[in-house]
Amino acid sequence: MNRYVKRTLQTVVGLAVIGAAGFLTFGPGIVEKGKNVVLAHEPYPVSDQATALHKTLVIGDWHADSLLWKRGLTKRATRGQVDIPRLQQGNVAIQMFTAVTKSPKGLNYQKNSADAADDITLLAVAQLWPMRTWDSILERALYQAEKLHGFEAASPDNLKIIRTRADLDAVLERHENGENIVGGLLGIEGSHPLESNLGNLDRLVDAGYRLIALQHFFDNALGGSLHGEGNHGLTDFGREVVAEVATRNLILDLAHSSPQTARDVLAMTDIPLVVSHTGTYGHCATKRNFPDDLMRDIAARDGVIGIGYWSEVTCDASPKGVASAIKAAIDLVGEDHVSLGSDYDGTIEVEFDTSELAALTHELLEHGLSDDQIRKVMGTNMLRVLRARLPD
Repeated sequence: MNRYVKRTLQTVVGLAVIGAAGFLTFGPGIVEKGKNVVLAHEPYPVSDQATALHKTLVIGDWHADSLLWKRGLTKRATRGQVDIPRLQQGNVAIQMFTAVTKSPKGLNYQKNSADAADDITLLAVAQLWPMRTWDSILERALYQAEKLHGFEAASPDNLKIIRTRADLDAVLERHENGENIVGGLLGIEGSHPLESNLGNLDRLVDAGYRLIALQHFFDNALGGSLHGEGNHGLTDFGREVVAEVATRNLILDLAHSSPQTARDVLAMTDIPLVVSHTGTYGHCATKRNFPDDLMRDIAARDGVIGIGYWSEVTCDASPKGVASAIKAAIDLVGEDHVSLGSDYDGTIEVEFDTSELAALTHELLEHGLSDDQIRKVMGTNMLRVLRARLPD
């Protein structure tokens, strides 16, 4: 090999290494910035009445996918929609952090194949997750739990992971005493991390997971997805998991499940159920929202509906639009069965981030909700279900 060719090869290899290093350093952030968008906007109006009320609220959110991304949550970020400082600024006391572990390529609300290529594999590699996560859905869930525990260890005065009712009470007491503490819970977005083995539920529970959603964007071993290849119900394995979740004092989430799966769950359990991030079909007629009669049945079981903040479930993602969706949900299922389920950091486009929640309080007042109704929607309905389902 002559000197010129050797130098050329060295140059090419060097540029490739530099390019790969640059992609691994900056690429994940660029990707997230394009996925978790907060649209530019002027400051939203917040009245003195809303400001005063908002400071007294105990606010809880059923759903944020922040652990998926290569971003520390203990410091305020310039991308994404949730981190601890922004939760504190928005006066959020309770945040459910949900683990996304598999997502089909070409994802859409209408129909996805369980055999489609998985985008989370690529994301795990690109973000330099541990190699054990590259080919194991269970390990991806365990790793995301480890991330939240790491954030808690790094900032214990600002984040406390909630595993039990006692933990919940401790966070609420600190919040009431003026501490700006966020209580974090762990939830699974779809139970495919079980990898068809009920014994793996022990590993998820030991890692801190307390909310179990059955499906995500594809049919799985437990049953049909709202976005799968048919309105399939629970499988035998799915029935085993539902029974175990009910027995273990875990929270069962029907978000992304097919209507038939949801009805099968209603037929075999008597626990309060959650639809963590959604809208109501009568208000916003999209495939993403369950039929209204099914929502009424879930509410009749003392369940709660978490209203999301993006346009595909609300048909208007502004604070005014989300308030309208909340008001419509109250009209449909009653004020005791509506709560918040942002889906922040879930590759959605929103018009306000979690630091701006006082604008939603303002709009709820503008829509004629009473202070008591706002307290229920913003947090106490969520707390009721947590108290009913968390272990001692």
